[in-house]
Amino acid sequence: METMFQLHQPHLDIKFISYFSPKPVIFFYQNSLSMTRCGMTMSASSFPAPSLSIGYFSLQFVDDQICKSFTLDNIRNSLIQQEDSIIFSLLERAQYSHDSCAYDNDAFFLDGFKGSLVQYMVLQNEKLHSQVGRYNSAEEHAFFPEYLPQPMLPHLQYPQVLHHCADSININTQIWNIYFKDLLPKLVTARNNDECGSIAVCDTLCLQALSKRIHYGKFVAEAKFQDAPSEYESAIKAKDRKLLLELLTCETVEALVKKRVELKAKSFGQVVKIDEADNVANSTYKIKPSFIANLYENWVMPLTKEVQVEYLLRRLE
Repeated sequence: METMFQLHQPHLDIKFISYFSPKPVIFFYQNSLSMTRCGMTMSASSFPAPSLSIGYFSLQFVDDQICKSFTLDNIRNSLIQQEDSIIFSLLERAQYSHDSCAYDNDAFFLDGFKGSLVQYMVLQNEKLHSQVGRYNSAEEHAFFPEYLPQPMLPHLQYPQVLHHCADSININTQIWNIYFKDLLPKLVTARNNDECGSIAVCDTLCLQALSKRIHYGKFVAEAKFQDAPSEYESAIKAKDRKLLLELLTCETVEALVKKRVELKAKSFGQVVKIDEADNVANSTYKIKPSFIANLYENWVMPLTKEVQVEYLLRRLE
């Protein structure tokens, strides 16, 4: 029997938009929505409430509230929330070893694919998410963009808050190489223990969290440019990378970020042991808190500034 999949785009009565939040959301009233698949229909009555909230893969529309929320403070609030995602994903990854079987480029064959299990996991995850529009958002960047299918859902118009040059900036190749060559060997020990599936899932989450945080530099750069366009325009016209980096760098803020993520790592990653007398043993941690601080100092913040500089150099095109 022929399988049918139809989407009827609802008439949307936009009420509220929040774009620069940890997980962008839009709230709207749904007047009509039906999905037909193999003769089965879901209508608006299938949902528990008359309003529908779409989070991670959010519908977003140009609105005055977008402009009001596009501030450096709001962007920084989102970056602070993303710190939690990075730390929690690394805590999950720290449970497992560095199993060479998960990273053997000649070990995995399936559906015409040849590569490592981790590569396969990331690629298939991105293919699935691409079909529901994840990579239409300026916040999301794929590691294998050349293999992504077109979204199945109706085309959605995202707000154009960034200069069009943002679409051409993707440093996921660098992030991938740094994660596997520099970060993982410092986080986990090498040991083959037949947990490749769990390792691949955790690596996927870590890579995506790091990629989103680093590429958020585009939003930071745009907000800083709008705050002081004359200062940045002269440096951009002169193609002065060093000056742009100086304008973008705030050592006080960076020091606070390092301190905050280290404290979060202590809080989130503490192993709590209590004896029979309810005495708490000496604190131990799943990840050394200093590891997270060094991660931000040596990789996350420098790569974020690299994205910012690349974006600004093309900002006047």
